[in-house]
Amino acid sequence: GKERLVPLEGRPPQLNALPKGCPFAERCPIAVEACLEAEPDLQEVHGEVPAAESVVDSEGHFAACIRADEIDSGALKAHEIFPRPEPVEIVDRSGREKVLEVTDLVKHFPLTKGAVFRRRVGTVRAVDGISFELQTGQTLGLVGESGCGKSTAVTQVMEMKKPQSGTITINGVNVESANPQQRREMRKDVQIVFQNPSAALDPRLPVLDIVGEPLTAHGVAAADREKRVGDMLELVGLDRSMASRYPHEFSGGQKQRIGIARALITDPKVLVLDEPVSALDVSIQAGVINLLEDLRDRLGLSYVFVAHDLAVVRQISDVIAVMYLGRIIEYGPVADVYENPKHPYTRALISAVPVPDPEVESKRTQVLLEGDLPAPTQEFTGCAFVSRCPLYKLLDADAQAKCREVSPEPVSYTHLTLPTSDLV
Repeated sequence: GKERLVPLEGRPPQLNALPKGCPFAERCPIAVEACLEAEPDLQEVHGEVPAAESVVDSEGHFAACIRADEIDSGALKAHEIFPRPEPVEIVDRSGREKVLEVTDLVKHFPLTKGAVFRRRVGTVRAVDGISFELQTGQTLGLVGESGCGKSTAVTQVMEMKKPQSGTITINGVNVESANPQQRREMRKDVQIVFQNPSAALDPRLPVLDIVGEPLTAHGVAAADREKRVGDMLELVGLDRSMASRYPHEFSGGQKQRIGIARALITDPKVLVLDEPVSALDVSIQAGVINLLEDLRDRLGLSYVFVAHDLAVVRQISDVIAVMYLGRIIEYGPVADVYENPKHPYTRALISAVPVPDPEVESKRTQVLLEGDLPAPTQEFTGCAFVSRCPLYKLLDADAQAKCREVSPEPVSYTHLTLPTSDLV
């Protein structure tokens, strides 16, 4: 199975009520009784083992932990300090029902100029003909640089209106032809979790009202609403007694769990996750990602996971779609794309992902893209990646002319085949 991330449980203590002992003791898996008696001073670590067997070189190394020497000497192993959760069972999701299908989606914005008499001077091609699909229980990772059109694409899905061009189908129903009752069901079936948990929660409302707001919109009685909110808080790892508290009383990770609870309250089939962990500390990210994986497997949810952090996308996704200037340039199973990327842009993105091994990281060759990202108003007759492509410079004159004049068609390798959209 796929290995789980190791989360740092709990939350930091309140600064106005610091504990008597070590402030990390309540979250520390190796804390002993002495840790609760007094806060340890910053002291030099003295490892008593040969350098070849020591975890680190202790000279000039200080730590405020009474068990630091045990860690340094190797007496306490990393897996004993923070044991890794049980691995995720890899589920074969092929052949399952499609819950979301996007075909040749286009979203262009007019670029205007003038204060009184405004005139159109160009077009911003935010989304320029993309296609993807999502099956029951599957996670699609939508990745790319800032400004590539990821958020615009999912916004079009969430609006559930007739797109400028292309089609959006949710649970087999085209949003363009959906009647009011079908569109109401769609809004229950597709929910979103936003990037910034603090900005997504109304600070004036208690958690009960925040999480229960979608139920109010759908006419659920107040008594039922309170019970369902409590059940949902427990599902995401919070206590139901927290329903009476306000957002400012929670940590960032807890706020994001509240946002997830709010999204799940209508029993949706699809969650759109718009960079849900980018605003969180790395230690908190692991806990939220593990939660999302648990909920997906337990409830049969499908995720559209929008992010620019490819390490996070690799952990949670089954299929990945790489976007560049409003188009999908590579699409396929996450293992295939990461192990053997076919597009030079994908290779550059993956090479930028740090490897948590100093020896391996020092020997890796990183692909650096030269030049600036073209403006989304620029029109291309050929490949939009030409100005930054490291392979373009290695081609002869005829091949370079083809890159500039012909837009590449999708080519199927071991990846999934895009239905109809063009690749850059």
